[in-house]
Amino acid sequence: MRVADTSAGGLLTLVRTGRADTRADLVRLTGLSRGAVTARLTALIEAGLLLEGGDHASTGGRPAGSLALDPDAAVVLAVAVGRSRSQVGVFDLAGREISGDTRDHEPGTRADDLMPSVAERLDALVSALPAAPARVAGVGLSLPGSVDPEKCCSVDAPVLRGWDGVDLSAFLRPVTEAPVHVDNDTAALTRSELFGQAPAADTMLVVKASTGLALGLVADGRLVGEGRGTTGELGHTRVDAGGDLPCRCGATGCLETVAGGWALVTALQEQGHPEVRHVRDLVATALAGDPAARRLLRGAGRQLGEVLAVAVNLLHPGAVVVGGDMGNAFDLYTAGLRETLYARAHPGAVRDLRFLPATHGEAAGLHGCAALAIDRALDPRAVNALLRG
Repeated sequence: MRVADTSAGGLLTLVRTGRADTRADLVRLTGLSRGAVTARLTALIEAGLLLEGGDHASTGGRPAGSLALDPDAAVVLAVAVGRSRSQVGVFDLAGREISGDTRDHEPGTRADDLMPSVAERLDALVSALPAAPARVAGVGLSLPGSVDPEKCCSVDAPVLRGWDGVDLSAFLRPVTEAPVHVDNDTAALTRSELFGQAPAADTMLVVKASTGLALGLVADGRLVGEGRGTTGELGHTRVDAGGDLPCRCGATGCLETVAGGWALVTALQEQGHPEVRHVRDLVATALAGDPAARRLLRGAGRQLGEVLAVAVNLLHPGAVVVGGDMGNAFDLYTAGLRETLYARAHPGAVRDLRFLPATHGEAAGLHGCAALAIDRALDPRAVNALLRG
């Protein structure tokens, strides 16, 4: 089947996604003449975006005539902001991390106080690149809660008070004039499972289990809700166990009140652990063998499994990926999750179901932000605009 986009940017997409490896492949897939394909490839090669085997040592010994994206053509910047931690990084166009920096901050830190520091850390990473100044092709930024991709801001982040409506791109302009793309943190986690690798299954549920609980969905190998700025509000599903417990969203009885990280931290503090301030502390305490922390994590997994069983019955996913801070206690957490999910889901829906930890662990969100920036920078329209100068 011939592709619709036969522009230079469209040809680059065919190469970088593995659908085409040679000029002959591109002629066959696009229906363009060999001369037209050559003209487009020449523009891409002269722009430094494309490598051809046999002509460039940096193709890594690829056969003569084979085509590949040049991962060193530019870099992208990634920023993952959470309730009490921010991660920044520099990545090449293949999604490989070149350098990074992770720091904790006080919960409740406002954008005006945190983002200047984020910009300074990014600037330091870019300045330290061996080939500085490298061209920055874009910035990917993730936040908890709902975001507005067009206005580059948070619109509803209960864990980031005072961030809603603040234009975050303005803080990054001293570092780069490249476009800033913002997305929800669970979308970033989900995207990290898709970039540069075949997904674990065509249909997947991606759970972010941390301070809050959220769900990303992959269908036919693609992120559902692309560009929407929000993901499945799993944690704000009403459950019987929640009763009249108040939730941070303003409602009562949400799943988060009995299974969200913030509720578990409060519960563990009340059981004699005042030093536990964050879900990361709770997970570390559980992994160190504390029975109360272990019970809370496993119990949270059980509560999640009751709700997740509905999605499994409806969608028959091939895999459930668990990320976020509670995902760092994967075996313990998913033991509880499996208990109730297998008990409540239809046997046919779980027969071949796999449970997997997030591919990039604690850096999954950061990798997802890099993937967002790369996908936007190498979108055919962006590539064609770059070629036009």
